[in-house]
Amino acid sequence: MPQTKTLSSEDLRSLKWSKQKMEDIGWAMKGLNKMGNVIESKIELLPQKQQKWLQQLSYKVLHSVVKSNLLTMKNGKAKQLPLNKTYKALVTTSGAVGGAFGAAAFAADLTLTTKLMMRSIMDIARAEGEDLDALDTQLACLQVFALGGKSKHDDSLETGYYASRIAISTTVKGGAKALQGLIAGSTNPLLKVIAAVAARFSVQVSEKFVAQAIPVIGAAGGASVNLAFMQHFQRMAEAHFAIRRLERKYGANVVRRSYENI
Repeated sequence: MPQTKTLSSEDLRSLKWSKQKMEDIGWAMKGLNKMGNVIESKIELLPQKQQKWLQQLSYKVLHSVVKSNLLTMKNGKAKQLPLNKTYKALVTTSGAVGGAFGAAAFAADLTLTTKLMMRSIMDIARAEGEDLDALDTQLACLQVFALGGKSKHDDSLETGYYASRIAISTTVKGGAKALQGLIAGSTNPLLKVIAAVAARFSVQVSEKFVAQAIPVIGAAGGASVNLAFMQHFQRMAEAHFAIRRLERKYGANVVRRSYENI
């Protein structure tokens, strides 16, 4: 039950900070703005077949991550600060290797990077008081990959924070139960949720693919792309789970009204 109907000054500052993190970005990875025009022009030139491959790859990677991370990460650790720097270092190394080998290594690099990003997202969720054993929390972790996209290539998608949450959570009724279906072996509802998230995630994946495929970028660029990728989704997770913490304290409607009034 909500304890009060008015956010304290400290919690209001936290909500403002979260909204700024959600919205104060350009295209998916703001750290790559210097080559943004090059990337955008090359995305427009991608063959339809390659675009479809990237969409399918996004879906397969997320499905793999759900099975390997969401159902295995331990919840029993004491609450502590998330290991953001550790995860950034790991994906930077992966990006350097993937960048050195170009598009041929992209699928392997994306799989490892996304796996590490999910573990970082869950680490942040745990630090904000989330129960990682709760299916609702696991679904919320998956939703992070659908948040924060503001590229001109996703104009058909609603990118507002609450609109994105509603769009994903209503993809299938009882979204949390869909994750339980993975354990029971019935995955059809879960696949619908992953597909909805992948449709948004694939926008950033396309940007990552094009950036790493630019010949002059190479290994150093691959590392930079992965670092920007991780930083972006860590920011989304920090804001997302801070907002969920406030919703547990005040109630979802109160927090949403305050968010929209900022």
